[in-house]
Amino acid sequence: MSKGIGRITSILAIGLIFVLCIGTGVVIGVISAALKNMPAMEEFEYRPIEATRIYDVNNELIARLYIENRVWVPISEIPKDLQNAVIAAEDQKFREHHGVDFAGIIRALLVDLRERRIVQGGSTITQQLAKNAFLTHDRTWTRKLQELLYAIQLERTYTKDQILELYLNEVYFFPGQAVYGVEAAAQGYFGKSVRDLNLPECALLAGLIRNAYLYSPTQHPDSAKTRRDYVLRRMAIEGYITEEQAQAATEAPLGVIEPKPTQKVAPYFVDYVRDQLIAKYGTETVYKGGLKVYTTLDLRLQTLANEILLSNIPEGEKDSKGLTQPQAAMIVLDAREGYIRAMVGGRGEDEFNRAVMSYRQPGSAFKPFVYTAALKAGYTPATLLDDSPVEFVVTGQDEPWAPVNNDKIFRGPVTLRKALEDSINVPSVKLLNQIGIPNAINVAKSMGITSLVESGRLNDMNLSLVLGGLTRGVSPLEMASAYAVFANQGIKAEPIAILRVEDTDGNVLERNTPRKRVVLDEKTAYVMTDMLRGVIARGTAKSANIGRPAAGKTGTTTEYTNAWFVGFTPELVACVWIGNDEQQKPMVYGGTRIGSSRAAAIWGQYMKEALKDAPVSEFPVPSGVAFTKVCTESGALATESCPETMTEVFIEGTEPHNLCYLHARVYEADVCLESGQLAGRYCPADKIERRTYLASSGLRLLPDGTISVGESIPRITCQVHTWWTAGFRSTTVEDGPESEPEVERYSY
Repeated sequence: MSKGIGRITSILAIGLIFVLCIGTGVVIGVISAALKNMPAMEEFEYRPIEATRIYDVNNELIARLYIENRVWVPISEIPKDLQNAVIAAEDQKFREHHGVDFAGIIRALLVDLRERRIVQGGSTITQQLAKNAFLTHDRTWTRKLQELLYAIQLERTYTKDQILELYLNEVYFFPGQAVYGVEAAAQGYFGKSVRDLNLPECALLAGLIRNAYLYSPTQHPDSAKTRRDYVLRRMAIEGYITEEQAQAATEAPLGVIEPKPTQKVAPYFVDYVRDQLIAKYGTETVYKGGLKVYTTLDLRLQTLANEILLSNIPEGEKDSKGLTQPQAAMIVLDAREGYIRAMVGGRGEDEFNRAVMSYRQPGSAFKPFVYTAALKAGYTPATLLDDSPVEFVVTGQDEPWAPVNNDKIFRGPVTLRKALEDSINVPSVKLLNQIGIPNAINVAKSMGITSLVESGRLNDMNLSLVLGGLTRGVSPLEMASAYAVFANQGIKAEPIAILRVEDTDGNVLERNTPRKRVVLDEKTAYVMTDMLRGVIARGTAKSANIGRPAAGKTGTTTEYTNAWFVGFTPELVACVWIGNDEQQKPMVYGGTRIGSSRAAAIWGQYMKEALKDAPVSEFPVPSGVAFTKVCTESGALATESCPETMTEVFIEGTEPHNLCYLHARVYEADVCLESGQLAGRYCPADKIERRTYLASSGLRLLPDGTISVGESIPRITCQVHTWWTAGFRSTTVEDGPESEPEVERYSY
């Protein structure tokens, strides 16, 4: 009997040892699998993914770039009520355990075994952090063991406050949106920073951690209130608040704000900045690295651009892609520094940024570059151009090219200023032919136009250049930047969007300052600016008049496919473009053609509002320019008889010296070359010269049109050649010398 019992005992002992060995092997295997991808202690460091924040020039938040919308806040800025609420609701022994609450695990394990699946976790805050930070959410024993090991590692690496800080910045809060961390949650639910939350708001957020969807205050407010009140009771039980505080807090409303649709104030600008950041730092850093990006954008000017541009273009119609046509774009720059203050790239229906990426025909808005080249070549605003029919032989074409004016009228001689102000095509083409296409190309390139095509079968080396008939076209950003050279006294400032980039710890990664260089003589820039002021004052852009010094140029392409206005004040440069995405389709809506006058009016409305609080400032007058009164018809020095005159600006040395030949009233007189006096009847014919004098001053007008200040009309008859010297003698009065010569021959 005893022998049998001994044998059974031996068998049981051997079996138990065998089971223990197998169990040990299984446990070792599970632990080995769990440890397989564990980091080394010295590598054990974690920080949650954080959104990159983009700010305007006044440090106003423009946008966040994120995969997980998270704004990191230190534990010192998180209210104690929120910290305590989370501990009370999620892990009452957080301050006591070392990462794992074994009593809680055993309690949860019994439930899991009974249900034959993992139902309860019994996880501590540290375990939840480990799971969220390093692991999947799969309900497996291996993952659970890894969670325990990670939790122990976290407790050995960080303090309790550091773990709580990581957890509160990591946890998910907002169903349907990528909102993580208490700061983003506070902004999303209450519209304020986490530091400003009160007790019931803190309890509400703490309650969401268990199940953000089930307890969502926006989708399930009753469940949210029940959960919040539970958290408040737990806080009272744990001694964090009194029963009275808990009761008062349960009576408070939820206080959440209505979810707002995401409003992107400057989507095209944000995309423009984002692309620059990705090119330099990579997608991973931009979307996960928590960069702080300080830009040049001014939210006030941006909001104004959105409102005025999009409210003043036609409602239009949908195209085959579902986009409303016409589209529009606007770019606003600081005239002196090149800072991008506002950017609108379209109606907001797509991501294509027409302010930067769309290259279109500029029409007559290109003329100022040609006229600038003419000023550099010695032309002046008063130089006469011939507005009459002309034909040019074009290589590769059978028929000659005959440019025409928009109104089909030829005006004859016109000044350079008149041709630009009224955007007259024919004299502009003749001007380009006179100064040479390469000279105009070089000026445009130096001022910032980078899209010109100078070689190949199709190129811009032709006379249609001055009319804006370009092979590739130009972008609004390029045009605004180039016109800024005029406003900035000949200095080119490259457009800048990003001022400073900091990493998540505040270290400066880059700092950008204006990049400037002189590309145009300041005198030439000023004269050109003055001519462009005339476009607004008297020319094609009267609708852009804003009651303060401003300059600019209109541009409308053939068949009204593009409408432009590029203008500037001493402070700001703005370019407005309107057009259909389909480049060949005219802009005719409601029976009305959309041209540059619409673009100019939008510009004027915008600038009035943008500068309403700014003092009126003049364009600085550089040394080396002169102001001279000229006849507006002839461009020559004005006379009292000229019907219309103006004070014209010239680079010193280029002022006209000839008097207006169209309107000057003059006298002609015969003068004896020997005496310099009025010729008499006895002066030899070969000694007499007919001279011209101004009626107003009596000064001599030389054949070249200049005035001889030292010569005035003689007052007496020649005393050298008289009747006495001619051999005549008489005692009668009739035979004496003339008493009064005949001076005035004709006048006009």
